[in-house]
Amino acid sequence: MSFPSMADAGGRTLGVEELDAVAGVLRSGMLSSVWGTEVRALEREMADRHGVSHAVATSSGTAALHCAVAAVAPDPGDEIITSPISDFGTVAPILAQNAVPVFADVDADTGNLDPASVAAAIGPRTKAILAVHLFGAAVDLRAVAEAAGVPLIEDCAQAWLARYPDGRLVGTAGAIGCFSLQQWKHITCGDGGLAITDDAALARRMRLFADKGWPRDEARRHVGLGLNYRMTELAGAVARAQLAKLPGVLADRRRTAARLHAALADLPGVRLPTDVDAHAWWLFPIVLDPPLTNDRVAATLTAAGIPARAGYLDQPLHHAPALTDAPVYGSSRFPLTVPPADREPAYGPGTCPVAERLIDQTLLVIDWNERYTDDHVDEIARAVRAAVTA
Repeated sequence: MSFPSMADAGGRTLGVEELDAVAGVLRSGMLSSVWGTEVRALEREMADRHGVSHAVATSSGTAALHCAVAAVAPDPGDEIITSPISDFGTVAPILAQNAVPVFADVDADTGNLDPASVAAAIGPRTKAILAVHLFGAAVDLRAVAEAAGVPLIEDCAQAWLARYPDGRLVGTAGAIGCFSLQQWKHITCGDGGLAITDDAALARRMRLFADKGWPRDEARRHVGLGLNYRMTELAGAVARAQLAKLPGVLADRRRTAARLHAALADLPGVRLPTDVDAHAWWLFPIVLDPPLTNDRVAATLTAAGIPARAGYLDQPLHHAPALTDAPVYGSSRFPLTVPPADREPAYGPGTCPVAERLIDQTLLVIDWNERYTDDHVDEIARAVRAAVTA
């Protein structure tokens, strides 16, 4: 059986709406969002969908995170606590702002940051907490951030329309929520990002940082450091059409995820996500109990034609050579050096043992897609049962 993939048209919701949107931009002759209307409209629609006051569009999800980190303004050597299970795009903005990534360990069942581990990692130079809603499940670090008196940045790249247990949408609980429109996300314009906030000052800082520090409502003067992270009108037009389809995408993913969840609920040795209807189901994660191992189960599933992988990452972020031993700027390890840091950061094996065990042994992920049918789900269920009980 062939499974729809986000790498091809059969696994995407791209259609006539996106074609018409692109054609309209091309006919207008204005492809730049500085003078165009599509990206500004996307920002309004994104803010309205999440019930917040401001949205800032960027050229990628990583750019959105960079704008967020820049907006909370760490000094060189300040620390930002984040997850060891994420894309490097979560960590790169921290380094780019000369801050130090500090990794807290994760929950063994979800892979999301463990609040107790985050609280233990807070120190005198903690500037922010950057939470990753992994695979589409919300992690609630609001109380930890509030107790520490630091802003919470939410990485919602995998968690469009996911909800906290109290029903609140992810991205709206912290100071800033960041989203990705990259090819592999729930909705896409190829590459793009959005950052949302209710704080007008943070929104202004992000907008300036994304546009070379140039306040467009004033004379041409650059009021601070900024890069060019502007989204194009073409990307904005596609993203608007995709954003309108987002509720349907989530409804389809949740319906089929609920079917697989029910089919596997009584299977010994597997732990499944809870609260199916609040999860965004970017992937379908399964945690295996020993003696099951993720590499063996994934190999069996792959041989059966199921799009499954062991561990999600080859290695957790705190093992990445870019952090453990590679130069960061020029030939130096700045900002991971003392100074500007007041302590050498601890990276490498043993520093986040739960995350390491998930990646190496227990975490299995199955690709998920809004175009899956009941037949696709039933085939996955049969294959997982056979792999686990073999």
